[in-house]
Amino acid sequence: MHFFEYSVDKLAVANYNIEWLASANYHLFGGDNMMPLNLADIGEPQIIKRIGGSPDVKKHLEDMGFNIGSEISIVSVLAGNLIVKVKESRVAVSDELARKIMV
Repeated sequence: MHFFEYSVDKLAVANYNIEWLASANYHLFGGDNMMPLNLADIGEPQIIKRIGGSPDVKKHLEDMGFNIGSEISIVSVLAGNLIVKVKESRVAVSDELARKIMV
């Protein structure tokens, strides 16, 4: 086997691995257009696709009404902290927590 043939084979394997990872990410995390809540546009309705963090953080967010499949929207942002409309209520969320909510 020549060096060129070996390089092409390695490239094909690397390309396959990248495609597999992209596919796994798409199916595990709700699609390729997911982003943390703190990057969403103000006033645009968003659907919660995933909630990250420790079990305690997830429970805290669920208790505040942040559940997968729920519709939420950012009302305002002040110093990185968000006011979010959740189930007809407005809830203050720190930037750190907002990064754990994927929409």
